[in-house]
Amino acid sequence: MTHFFISNRCNLLITKTITLWRWICIVIKPQLKYGGLEMKEIIDFSFVSLQRKGGRVCVAAMAAALLLSLLFLMPGGSASGYSISTQQESALKPDTACSGYGLVLKARGSADSITAPALETDVVIKVSGMVLRTTVSQKYYNASDKWMEGVYTFPLPENAAVDYMKLVIGERIIEGQIKERGEAKKIYEQAKQEGKKASLVEQERPNIFTTSVANIAPGEKISVTIEYQQEVKYDNGKFSFRFPMVIGTRYIPGSPAGSAPEGEGWAPDTDSVPDASRITPPVRHPSEGEINPVRITVLLDAGIPLKEIRSLYHEVDIDDDGGTVYTISLEDDETPANKDFALEWIPEENDQPHASVFLEGASGKKFALIMVIPPAVDPEDVERIPKETVYILDRSGSMEGTSIIQAKKALQKAIDSLYPEDTFNIISYSDNADILFPACKPADEEKIAQAKRYVENVQADGGTEMMTALRLAFVGDAQPGRLRQVIFITDGNVGNETALFEYIKANLADRRLFTVGIGSAPNSYFMTKAAEEGKGSYTFIGNLNEVEAKMSELFAKIENPMLKDIAVNWGNSGPDIYPSRIPDLYSGEPVVVVAMFGSEVPATMNITGLKGSEKWNSKIDLLDASEGSGIAKLWAKRKINSLMDEYQQSNDEMKKSEIVNTALAYGLVTRFTSLVAVDVTPVKPADEQSVTKAVETNLPDGWNYESVFGQMPQGGTAADICMIIGIIAWLLAVLVKVLVRKR
Repeated sequence: MTHFFISNRCNLLITKTITLWRWICIVIKPQLKYGGLEMKEIIDFSFVSLQRKGGRVCVAAMAAALLLSLLFLMPGGSASGYSISTQQESALKPDTACSGYGLVLKARGSADSITAPALETDVVIKVSGMVLRTTVSQKYYNASDKWMEGVYTFPLPENAAVDYMKLVIGERIIEGQIKERGEAKKIYEQAKQEGKKASLVEQERPNIFTTSVANIAPGEKISVTIEYQQEVKYDNGKFSFRFPMVIGTRYIPGSPAGSAPEGEGWAPDTDSVPDASRITPPVRHPSEGEINPVRITVLLDAGIPLKEIRSLYHEVDIDDDGGTVYTISLEDDETPANKDFALEWIPEENDQPHASVFLEGASGKKFALIMVIPPAVDPEDVERIPKETVYILDRSGSMEGTSIIQAKKALQKAIDSLYPEDTFNIISYSDNADILFPACKPADEEKIAQAKRYVENVQADGGTEMMTALRLAFVGDAQPGRLRQVIFITDGNVGNETALFEYIKANLADRRLFTVGIGSAPNSYFMTKAAEEGKGSYTFIGNLNEVEAKMSELFAKIENPMLKDIAVNWGNSGPDIYPSRIPDLYSGEPVVVVAMFGSEVPATMNITGLKGSEKWNSKIDLLDASEGSGIAKLWAKRKINSLMDEYQQSNDEMKKSEIVNTALAYGLVTRFTSLVAVDVTPVKPADEQSVTKAVETNLPDGWNYESVFGQMPQGGTAADICMIIGIIAWLLAVLVKVLVRKR
């Protein structure tokens, strides 16, 4: 009788436990597998064992199911919980959507786990004077035995004007057409449903784009080529550009939106980042090897003799094609897409430009790109003003590895640059923010030593709550006789950029914000736009060897007088120019404007400004201009950027309409317009199903996978629930085993 009672009680307990646990697995993690089986299927096996066999087989199966479920749901394991909380808000973490530790996402529309399309990329960058045109050819190969839709989310420069796309299928070429985003998506989806090959290019952020390719046949290779225009950067005597190759994993704040995600990324959409699923592509674990090889060729026509050409992060071969033309290619032919490619070229001393003017005629109008370099100011001629400096150091998980080493070295260098009459403070942040002093302190020997010890002990781990750090940095009233500045050292990899920009603009007061981008794949959109809203400048540091030089350049900008109150006089002409208001410039920075005229261009323009206490002016001959190309696109891109700023502040539908009209007129991809290409001939049999797979990306070079993807969530409600449920399940499994043994 006792045997019967214990056995029945044990079976009842097991039945209820399994039923509850199966429900938990279905609700919390419905899409994931372990060892080829969904977790609920493993639980079902236990239930069947209970009904048919009972005894130790049942207990063993149930215990295995519970323990596997525990591993599956525990935050510290291979598949951590999404939700974490901080002092400010919860955030979503990349975890189970990534292809590490044997966990696999099921492809949408298929019950099978299949391999995403393989990808390789060819890049050709043609530089002519101040403008470059880049061609990016993405080649997708379907190695599976199913028809497939490939989705690839990738970075481009934040100022790229994407204006061309073509779909190449064997010998056939289908050129893309620019459409309103909703219309382009509808055309693409209809073509996909009809079995036609199609491609769609969409903008998620100014520096994040998505290519979708429909109906790739088993064993087939398809190529999608996109092209864009971009301005070359000039600063401190150097011309340069960056070509990003991988998206740094974004930190996603907010609570899940509750609706089905629109994208293929690891994060669900949230109330703070409504498009999170579209900017979080799955990341391959480094142990599985690097993928997505890229070949890069640069055709550089500098137009002036060069003193030096250097690639900052990749070994390259440089061929002198004669005169001022060079061909630069990767020494190893190809490289994995895991860090930015950056190229600099320095003119000979006697050939440093003072002013450059390029003209282009298009659509009956004239477009001009004008760069003027103000003369340097001798710092000794200007009295130094004491500064109040707040340093913000990002110590989130994405900074772990070489990035935090670079960041700490940069901050140590910054502390050493302080003068005794300056005051300073340090804020470091991840899930929450720490501040070194209650208020800014004098930069005396004691406080400098204390600050260096603090920096040395900083460890990278956790989330990226930038807003918390900014709120601390922007506390306090202006101090008479002091310049207030904030130096922000970060990789910038967050998904809520717009909210941060709005906060900076609204709360900056008399401060100036300088951003220092750290690591192999910083978020260039955040770095440049935050500095723009903060009336400062931005600097990128990609390896330890750059820290000394790049930070010295930043300090030179900060210490030297700015060129203020800049104005352009066009005579009787009134061109449409961008930026419409030229910001203050720091030492070594040029005045760069893009203008659209009617059919006639004025003979001269005059630029004035205030350099320290002295007036400065420069008269530029516009008729002695060089012929340029792509300037109309650059003008349109700048106009759209300006309109987007206004739209994000007001949500004015008139501004949105103007953005769309400008983009359609100049053929540019924007937040509201996309490029779509469709082959008219259906190729996929009607009875064949097509599955959607996101192309995996590499982990950025120098990052630590476990610090980003495998860390313990920090105190979030959902994470706590998963932890508690897992512990309870484990204890129940132990209890059941003890009861059965007693039986």
